[in-house]
Amino acid sequence: MNTTRILTLLRTCTGSKSLKEGKIIHQKVVTLGLQNNIALCKSLINLYFSCQNYDYAMLVFKTIDNPLDLSLWNGLMASYTRNYMYINALELFDMLLQNPYLKPDSYTYPSVLKACGGLGSVGIGKMIHTHLIKTGFLLDVVIASSTAGMYAKCNSFECAVKMFDEMSERDVASWNTVISCYYQDGQAEKALELFKTMRDSGFQPNSVTLTTVISSCARLMDLERGKEIHKEFIKDGFVSDSYISSALVDMYGKCGCLEMAREVFEQTVLKSVVAWNALIAGYSSRGDSKSCVELFWRMNEEGIKPTLTTISSVLMSCSRSGQLKHGKVMHGYIIRNKTQGDVFINSSLIDLYFKCGRVSSAENVFEKMSKTDVVYWNVMISGYVTVGDYFKAIAIYSDMKEVGAKPDAVTFTSVLPACSQLAALEKGKEIHNHIIESKLETNEIVMGALLDMYAKCGAVDEAFKVFYELPERDLVSWTSMITGYGSHGRALEALKLFGEMQQSNARPDSITFLALLSACGHAGWVDEGGYYFNQMISEYNIKPRNEHYSCLIDLLGRAGRLQEAYGILQSTPEIREDAGLLSTLFSACRLHRDIEMGEKIGKLLIEKDPDDSSTYIVLSNMYASVKKWDEVRKIRLKMKELGLRKNPGCSWIEIGDRIQPFFAEDNLHPQADMVYECLAILAGHMEKDELLPS
Repeated sequence: MNTTRILTLLRTCTGSKSLKEGKIIHQKVVTLGLQNNIALCKSLINLYFSCQNYDYAMLVFKTIDNPLDLSLWNGLMASYTRNYMYINALELFDMLLQNPYLKPDSYTYPSVLKACGGLGSVGIGKMIHTHLIKTGFLLDVVIASSTAGMYAKCNSFECAVKMFDEMSERDVASWNTVISCYYQDGQAEKALELFKTMRDSGFQPNSVTLTTVISSCARLMDLERGKEIHKEFIKDGFVSDSYISSALVDMYGKCGCLEMAREVFEQTVLKSVVAWNALIAGYSSRGDSKSCVELFWRMNEEGIKPTLTTISSVLMSCSRSGQLKHGKVMHGYIIRNKTQGDVFINSSLIDLYFKCGRVSSAENVFEKMSKTDVVYWNVMISGYVTVGDYFKAIAIYSDMKEVGAKPDAVTFTSVLPACSQLAALEKGKEIHNHIIESKLETNEIVMGALLDMYAKCGAVDEAFKVFYELPERDLVSWTSMITGYGSHGRALEALKLFGEMQQSNARPDSITFLALLSACGHAGWVDEGGYYFNQMISEYNIKPRNEHYSCLIDLLGRAGRLQEAYGILQSTPEIREDAGLLSTLFSACRLHRDIEMGEKIGKLLIEKDPDDSSTYIVLSNMYASVKKWDEVRKIRLKMKELGLRKNPGCSWIEIGDRIQPFFAEDNLHPQADMVYECLAILAGHMEKDELLPS
């Protein structure tokens, strides 16, 4: 059997990955004494690499008596880097350097540099770079491009760009490297500028180039430029591959152009899992869970296995749209397929159940999770706040501390609003100490939430201290501080602070003006309130919302200017029949005992919502204030007929590090008997007009 015949057979075995037959041929090679034949050795190495039998490949190399053919070394090195065996490639390179008869050439260094990049070994890469400068190999465009690529893979973007700038000759690969560097460094605009320079320099982009620049458009949400690039490469006759198609689907999806995303997707012959995920993510961002679920099942039918990213995107779409049914379907799929969910999937499931009001289901998912991962605690705290269960949000924060999970910035920004809603100042102060311990005093979002908590709890001086120490004051912090002053009777400071805000770079928005109107309302400053209401419209072009009208009507109502308030309602068509605004004026009628207007508005409110007990109660109290007892009896009788009753009052108290809620006629507290016994004693002493003995 001659050498040519053996080479043909080895190539056939390599193509079909026939390891067994290949080994038989290898045995024949040894029997014939051809183990030092370089051509046969190269073919054997290729065979073993194609069958992933890497040890045999190295054995072939080592059995050569004196491997002095450099192409054999280069081929083996290239095979190692192609198979991500970077350490083996560098070890082989080291062996080559120690060989007294051979020296690396221009085909050696691209593989070596790729191995350095794959390992992130920038130190070794720099040593090789220095050697290349000394030997003059850096003048080779492929080696220079590989050097730039090595720096890029090692995240040494500055070195990569510097290398590119110093290249006397460039190729498409070098342009791709530096464009990719800018993209990965978050400089998408710069990446697109360089792409234009590349085109102007006469270089034709390839698949890698187009994938990167389309992804840059997606990151910038620049739909027009993305469309332009898409149009250009179609005009140039460029055939789109799966990478470009996936990037286009992603770009159109992120820019909200789902029709185009779908069109590109459907035109793609070989749809990769990345393309499926990109389209599902596009629909997910819109909250279209129906389309996401349909695509998910179609993906399965077409034999593409969904990834964790796929499942996470579908779950997020269910959460955004509040589609519990679709979410349960996905949860069932996860359980049936024994999918080991990652932190994104598990947190998405918890979030989904909270958004759909299924708190117990969210708690069940949480119970199965690792209690050391802060993400799960954060999503639970946030979930409880979302459903308005502030007590549990604070309780689970305490549990988190007990099990040793370390709170992060998200934890604090999630739990502080619960303290704000409950006016739980002591708990808020405790959390402030934890923020200091966590060294997050410079985090603007955390400190903004802390400022808001102090302001809403009435600790205005503490709030101002936090505000004063903020590294940068944004719109939210200015507004929170103005709200804090205004809500707690310090309207003068609120208006003064607004004046300072106007001198800063922060531009007030509708919420800022709402805080100002509220401040004027608390102080009873009718004219000032009217001034800021008009300033909001005339100077800042902000259209008043119902909340602004509510403040204005409340302000006029408290001042007894009921006809003026009623006139504003009647003259503004979009708010004329708004139940909330009518209720505000209704309360003012009760305050000033304007029975005529109160009756008129009360009847309107009852027509709009006959099941709202608060309207009947206010109307009843209004009649009682002017001793119209017959009308009071009629109202009470009507409430009884409709089965309406006043919602029980709720309050709470901070005891130690716990917040204890209680309701009117509450019998659920474990110490309820003792509480009622104590109340009975107090009531008895009050009746006798005497104090308890000390």
